[in-house]
Amino acid sequence: MRRRPTTTILPEQMDKGMPKNQQTRLCFLASLSALFWVLLLYFHFVVLGNSNVDESVQLTTIPVATQSHITSVITSPPEVTNLAKSPYPELNKETSLAQSSEEKETSHAQSSKEKETPDLEMKKESHDRELDNYPFMRALRTVENKSDPCGGRYIYVHDLPPRFNEDMLKECKSLSLWTNMCTFTSNAGLGPPLENVEGVFSNTGWYATNQFAVDVIFSNRMKQYDCLTTDSSIAAAIFVPFYAGFDIARYLWGYNISVRDAASLNLVDWLMKRPEWKIMGGKDHFLVAGRITWDFRRLTDLESDWGNKLLFLPAAKNMSMLVVESSPWNANDFGIPYPTYFHPAKDTDVLIWQDRMRKLERKWLFSFAGAPRPGNTKSIRGQIIDQCRTSKVGKLLECDFGESKCHSPSSIMQMFQSSLFCLQPQGDSYTRRSAFDSMLAGCIPVFFHPGSAYTQYTWHLPKNFSSYSVFIPEDDIRKRNVSIEERLGQIPPEQVKAMREEVISLIPRLIYADPRSKLETLKDAFDVAVQAVIGKVTKLRKDIIGGQTDDNFVEENSWKYDLLEEGQREVGPHEWDPFFSKPKDQNGDSGGSSAEAAKNSWKNEQRHQS
Repeated sequence: MRRRPTTTILPEQMDKGMPKNQQTRLCFLASLSALFWVLLLYFHFVVLGNSNVDESVQLTTIPVATQSHITSVITSPPEVTNLAKSPYPELNKETSLAQSSEEKETSHAQSSKEKETPDLEMKKESHDRELDNYPFMRALRTVENKSDPCGGRYIYVHDLPPRFNEDMLKECKSLSLWTNMCTFTSNAGLGPPLENVEGVFSNTGWYATNQFAVDVIFSNRMKQYDCLTTDSSIAAAIFVPFYAGFDIARYLWGYNISVRDAASLNLVDWLMKRPEWKIMGGKDHFLVAGRITWDFRRLTDLESDWGNKLLFLPAAKNMSMLVVESSPWNANDFGIPYPTYFHPAKDTDVLIWQDRMRKLERKWLFSFAGAPRPGNTKSIRGQIIDQCRTSKVGKLLECDFGESKCHSPSSIMQMFQSSLFCLQPQGDSYTRRSAFDSMLAGCIPVFFHPGSAYTQYTWHLPKNFSSYSVFIPEDDIRKRNVSIEERLGQIPPEQVKAMREEVISLIPRLIYADPRSKLETLKDAFDVAVQAVIGKVTKLRKDIIGGQTDDNFVEENSWKYDLLEEGQREVGPHEWDPFFSKPKDQNGDSGGSSAEAAKNSWKNEQRHQS
């Protein structure tokens, strides 16, 4: 191995160069030290200093960005949120994306809400405009005004020419062949006051009222109605004060059909020219006739046919006609009570009478006031009279030609007040005034045909007929399958008491208050009828708006629809179908039988006046 040669320094050379080299080394060491401190200081102030600054910035920026993000979601608008940004691009990017996403969602929600609100408002405005196209909307909206006690209850009354009403009263002697109706149209239609000689009546409010006087009584009661209006556009219903019953009464005997129909045709012609008629084609109109419906349903134009054709006129079919007996097969008439002898002027008159009827001792189990119908083979009156005569607990008040206690209101009411049950077979037609006289006396009515009350007075009587009455089918009497005494005697005393209380509670809604006064809180037969008409018209208007139609309505089944509960629309087989299955013509009438019933009603009136 080759060895590298070693350099040899002579002693003289070392001595000669020593001072110069030593000085050089010191300078080198000093420079090296200075460089070290410079580097150290540089590293400390520059490198470490920048790192601390960055950390400080990072720690303070992140919370600000996060808080700003939260705040922006809650309240801050975008321009405020964007002011706080991290110096770190990725953090700024993530924060920006999060902010952007939230801002988009918030903005979208706000935009949707802003867009939805105008849409809803536009739809509502459009819907309101559509509703405004219905001319009766003002009337419907009155019910929304809670500060208006008459909201939804206004009645507009047509100002008819006097030939349709008042002129008839001026010619009152011509209203009946056998009765001086001038006496019975006095005292606002109540007739002359009754004297309380036998103590049967209370001291005030009793009148000898004619059973066919409802026309004028109802019209005079309307004058006291608390929600009359002269603005037909807010009316819930429109009343036509035509004395239809008095009109036909003038011409039933000895006049041709042209005379009998004249006033009805003139009335319809007058109404159809009125702007009020055009609102609903007369479907919001109603009138009252104090006679049975058959007097206004002449089937043909034969001179020998009975009555006029008011209820068969196309325009009249749109109106509602309130009669004391309606047709079970037609939809444009409605039954209202016959007038009784009692017409109270204030609530206390009614309450005192009711209390008196509760306390009476009733010695007869049942009673009947009426005459036989020998010419009517289907009548059960003969059998009823026989059962009354042979019973020790039955009372009979026979009515026939000549002097009769049946013509005395005092005698009739005294018998009813002494009886637990009052027998109410069909009269000359389905109904009879006696049913209401008996209930006024607190006597439980016994019906033999559903057309005598149950399908007639659905506005005024409970649909649960067993709560206030007893029903014995006619065939059970006709075939002598039932003893009336046994049937009624089987009813427990507690049930009898409950039924009598129900009858007495019904008294206010079965009587017509004095038209010259006003009951304070109680609702009489007039009030009940008006409210029912309003309800009928209001429902029809709402159905029109809702597009609901009764396409499946069968007019021949009208009596069944009247028995439906609230919300029901369909009818089917009924236990009373046999009672209303008489052969009928195309107009839903029983043909000659109805005309005969109407004629017999007039014959009965003649008998009462003999």
